[in-house]
Amino acid sequence: MILADKIILERKKNGWSQEEFAEKLGVTRQAVSKWEGAQTTPDLQRLLEMSKLFGVTVDYLIKDEIDAEEHISGEEECNPLVRNVSMDEANAFLGIIRETAPKIAFATMLCILSPICLMLLGVCAEMQIIPLSEDAAAGIGMIILLAIIAAACAIYISCDMKSKPYAFLDKEVIETAYGVTGMVGERKHQYKDTYTKYNITGTVLCIVGAMALFGGALFEEALYDNDLPGVICFCLMLVIVSMGVSFFIVAGMTQASFEKLLQEGDYTINKKTKTSISSAVSTIYWLVVTAIFLVIGFGNETSGPSWKSASFIWPIAGVLFPAVLTFVKIFEKK
Repeated sequence: MILADKIILERKKNGWSQEEFAEKLGVTRQAVSKWEGAQTTPDLQRLLEMSKLFGVTVDYLIKDEIDAEEHISGEEECNPLVRNVSMDEANAFLGIIRETAPKIAFATMLCILSPICLMLLGVCAEMQIIPLSEDAAAGIGMIILLAIIAAACAIYISCDMKSKPYAFLDKEVIETAYGVTGMVGERKHQYKDTYTKYNITGTVLCIVGAMALFGGALFEEALYDNDLPGVICFCLMLVIVSMGVSFFIVAGMTQASFEKLLQEGDYTINKKTKTSISSAVSTIYWLVVTAIFLVIGFGNETSGPSWKSASFIWPIAGVLFPAVLTFVKIFEKK
């Protein structure tokens, strides 16, 4: 095993990202990336510092003939099956994420926008703007909503089938072939500015969407019994927020693809080997939200359907979801 592979292996064993490792050595992330990509070799002083950080001898680091298995035999006994990821597999995985991320973002936009027709038809029927009864408008609106949700689900399933062969990257400990870490690390560094811009854009759009919602409240107050401007502003809010969410999804999926191959962030070896309840909590959370939406939407014999009120469930649930995940992570740490 060459020096570059040993640096990668020991860094990942300690759960450090390239940035964290570079900070401990007092060098730049680019320097670490070049070492791990076998483009340059660290000087003797850096090798001495590495040996102390890793708890290994300098001989182990610089002598290729020393078998790495002799050094990590205890770890290998605990993890006898470590998946190896080749350069072709890494490139294929990154290509799939690049292809599916915009599609998943679009499917999520459809889910957010799905109640718009239902709300507009309902308020128009209530105000007798269109020649439909409220029940007929609600029925047509529900058909359109379910059709949009069905289309979104089809996109989700299609994208999931494409990325399914690489699902092991989420939970299994991996070893990357020579040069993979350097290549992925460089792409991650190049994507850094785009990642920041996408997150800023998504945040701004969500704030602007909230402004549209408050504008609708002002219109309703000014026009008294006229609900149409308020509903239109609420629909506009959904459109703007859905655009913001799409930026978050594309940026997040792309960044996560790099972290999965580098085993950084939420995909370090330590986190993979620990049982997480986050996915179970997420599933239960959205099932409960859906149930509340249907209960409020269909109403009861006295009040009847109330889809306008039910539509508020999704943006509220979306805002609360990060807080729920944060609480779960704090609970897991404790």
